[in-house]
Order: sequence, then structure tokens, then C-alpha cells
Amino acid sequence: MSISLTEYLNQLAANPALIIISILTLGVVLVNGWTDAPNAIATCVSTRSMTPRKAIMMAAVFNFLGVFVMTMINATVVQTIYNMVDFGGDPHSALTALCAALFAIVLWATAAWYFGIPTSESHALIAGLSGAAIALQGGFGGINGSEWINVIYGLVLSSILGFAMGWIVVKGVELIFRNIDRRKTQGFFQKAQITGGAAMAFMHGAQDGQKFMGVFMLGMFLAQGQANAENFVIPVWLMILCSAVMAFGTSIGGYKIIKAVGMDMVRLEKYQGFSADIAAAGCLLIASVTGIPVSTTHTKNTAIMGVAAAKRLSAVDWGIVKEMVWTWILTFPGCGLIGYIMAQVFMWIF
Repeated sequence: MSISLTEYLNQLAANPALIIISILTLGVVLVNGWTDAPNAIATCVSTRSMTPRKAIMMAAVFNFLGVFVMTMINATVVQTIYNMVDFGGDPHSALTALCAALFAIVLWATAAWYFGIPTSESHALIAGLSGAAIALQGGFGGINGSEWINVIYGLVLSSILGFAMGWIVVKGVELIFRNIDRRKTQGFFQKAQITGGAAMAFMHGAQDGQKFMGVFMLGMFLAQGQANAENFVIPVWLMILCSAVMAFGTSIGGYKIIKAVGMDMVRLEKYQGFSADIAAAGCLLIASVTGIPVSTTHTKNTAIMGVAAAKRLSAVDWGIVKEMVWTWILTFPGCGLIGYIMAQVFMWIF
């Protein structure tokens, strides 16, 4: 099952609810590019391999490519997000609850950006959708446990594997270049750091772009009165639209997040920044291929911690890490509760 651009535009003209859903979904994609994507290039900026402006523009381009290319190759993350909650039943109520979930995600992400905290829009998306589905169904029957377990796998994968791969990659780099004068490697690692940042931006688009396309497809099918569409195909026009909006979001902001991740948490040399980027991109590739939704923020930050810890534990500012961890922990109950409350309010009003 697929929806052509012409069919979608015809539905927009006939269904005001779909207009609202589309605006909110694209708003969430924009905020993701604005607040989450900067994590991908934070190390490039902190090691002075690139200026913030050039790094952000690079991230915008590779976010675009990541969304488009990975969805063409493997769209299992889209299916996971689509099937995670049950918005079945009355299409009007389902659309209202979905609008509330998206509104909650935008609120949460904007607040995190304001305070410069690199929160996870992926976790906010999952929590907001789950809270709204619980409100709609009147209980946990709105949650698909078999799909939700992939989120738990993702938490473990992004934490343990991200940290471990960061530690292993930087140790490997140090071993390979142990007999080479550090000054002679600076030029190489500056270029390698840019390549690593591009790979990280690409994988950010590959992971997060798919999550939001899953929500977009859910909104389109609900607007058609189809609560349980199966075997759908992601249309090319939607890949281009979401990747372009995410890229635009990346191009207009992100300096606060770059500072928190790349400058405040830990001080990295160029080879360390390269190691963190390659480790995080590798984790995201594994998750994307296996269809596990993970947080790009979580993955990148744990990879940075692993790289820094390979030198010494005191190289990490654990106070900053503590703030991030608390934000990650609070995202699920916090954004889930906001999604639940907003769904109740929206259903009462509309």
C-alpha cells in the first residue's frame, strides 16, 4: 500500500485534520533537525576540525542523504514505530490523540533546546505516542508490547555498545598510530574527523528520519479511516519532504547543543573526536539494519564517554553527564505524561 503525492494533496484539501497532523509532524521533524542533529557534528566543532556554520551545513546535507538512502534500503524502523501503539477505534479520536502526542513532543524538545540539554527526540516521540495511546484506549491496551521491547533493546544497545565501541575504537587508533609523531597526524585526523562527522550525520538522518515518517504514515492512514494499515510502502516524495525539513532544521540552529556535548562534557583531541563519531555511526548502522529504534543523542554521548574514559575517567565532566542521564530518564515518564494529559485535553475540546 502506498500513497502518491497527488492522492495526499487531494486528501489535504478534503480533510482539515490531516493538514493539522502534517503540520505538527513536520514541526517535530524540524525540531529534531534543530535540536537532535547537532549531536552528530558536536565533536567536529569541539576539536576545531570545522567551524560551527560549516559543520551545521554539512550535517544538513548528510541528514538529507541519510533519510533518503536508508529508507530506500531498509525501512524496518518505520514499521516498528508505526506498530508500536494502537490508535485504532474512532478515526476522529485517534487523530486528535495523535495531534496531542506530537504537540507534547514539540513542547518537550523546545524546552530541552532552551536549556541546552541534549535530550532524545526519539525517546520523546515514543513516550508521547505511548501516553496519547494510553489516554485514547483507557489503559495499557494501547501499547504493543512486542514492538516496545525493541525500545528497551535500543536503550541497552545505545548505552553499552556505544560506550564499548567508543573505548575500543580509540584504543585501536592509539595502537595503530603509537609510533607516529602526534603533530604529523593532525592534518590526517582533521580530515578524518570531518568524514566521521558526515557519517554520524548520515546515520542520524537514517535513524530519526524513519521514526518520523512512521508517524506521518500513521496520520495519513488515520485520516483515511484506516487504523490498521499493513504492508505499506514509504513514498519517495515523503522521504524527500522529511529529509528536506530535517536538513532545514539542522541549518538554523543547534549551537547550544553543540556546546553542551562537544565542549562542556569532555575535551577531545581530533583523533578522539574521530573515534567517537565512527563508534556512534557504527552503532546506529547496526540498529538501523536490525530495525531497532535507538536514540542518536544517547548513542553519540555514550560513545564520547567511552572515548574519554579510555584515557582516564576524570577526563569526563560527570556533572554534565549526570544532567544528561537524568534528562534521558525523565523523558519517558515526563513526555509520556504530557502526551497523556494533552490527549485528554484535546479529546475533551475537539
